[in-house]
Amino acid sequence: MDGDKIGKADQVMQNPQAMAALQQRLESASHTPSTIMDSIPIQVKRRVNALKQLQVKCAHIEAKFYEEVHELERKYAAMYQPLFDKRREVVTGSIEPTDEECEWHSEGEEEDELAEDMKKKATVEENKEDAVPEEDLKGIPGFWITIFRNVDILSDLVHEHDEPILNHLQDIKVKFSDPGQPLSFTLEFLFEPNDYFNNAVLTKVYKMKSEPDQADPFSFEGPEIVDCEGCLIDWKKGKNVTVKTIKKKQKHKGRGTMRTITKQVPSDSFFNFFNPIKVSGDGEALDEDSEFSLAEDFEVGHFFRERIVPRAVLYFTGEAIEDDDDNVGFPVFNNNTEDVDEDEEYDPKKEATQPTECKQQ
Repeated sequence: MDGDKIGKADQVMQNPQAMAALQQRLESASHTPSTIMDSIPIQVKRRVNALKQLQVKCAHIEAKFYEEVHELERKYAAMYQPLFDKRREVVTGSIEPTDEECEWHSEGEEEDELAEDMKKKATVEENKEDAVPEEDLKGIPGFWITIFRNVDILSDLVHEHDEPILNHLQDIKVKFSDPGQPLSFTLEFLFEPNDYFNNAVLTKVYKMKSEPDQADPFSFEGPEIVDCEGCLIDWKKGKNVTVKTIKKKQKHKGRGTMRTITKQVPSDSFFNFFNPIKVSGDGEALDEDSEFSLAEDFEVGHFFRERIVPRAVLYFTGEAIEDDDDNVGFPVFNNNTEDVDEDEEYDPKKEATQPTECKQQ
């Protein structure tokens, strides 16, 4: 850099009147990066650039921090899993919890009084000679489908034809990538044998990145989901709810006669969750609808991981819903969507991935 310019800049910085004028310029300037940098002397600008270099180094340290957080999550996931396994056993009726395990003391006195009244009423009903014996229910019927209905972000994905299938859902697990492997987490949906598909487990892998972007390092705010991969569902004949058959009349070009043809077209279903949009590997940008759909997918996957799986019982009872309404936090997602008009009808044309085989238990 030219020595005369640096010398003049130093003289300006040592002049109280010049400093006051500079301060006034900074205060009057609109606070955007370009106007701020344009309004300061070259000598100061050099020092600001040095601070930016330090900030980039901070971002790389932060990335290492999140990588270690991922390892901690994996470590503690192994500690949680026995509790989640027991939750599954209680939900499915494989085990019956003890009286001691079933005790739960409510904090509200009104709730306690209501529970006592309900208990007395139940006792009276049971003592009636003409009472109909209560069905011997196993586990907690409709546990997971109730959670799906209670949570808006999930209920929007579930259609009427999905519900009979989701009644066979027994558990949802989260598995973290092994040490030394690229950051990712896998959602596993465990199903009991059913009339709809042969898979025991349906999987969805979310791939993550935890490093600053070289082109824009200051945008780094922690791990971001950058891609996802579903699995192939082995549907039983006539049971695939992700497609529907339609009939269409077609005119023969030569003879002019009409004929009716049948064809399969995509149908809205929760199980499209396992056949996501493919993120282009060659850097080609997705269209706006695909970007929006993919961002929603990432949000749902994160919600399963961070909220639903760890706190399932509270979403079943609805106690967790209020907390989420007050403060819902999601990670940074790798998408470039703009604001979407809420009144605009959304009908994405999905270009699906080639799914992988789902794991079997």
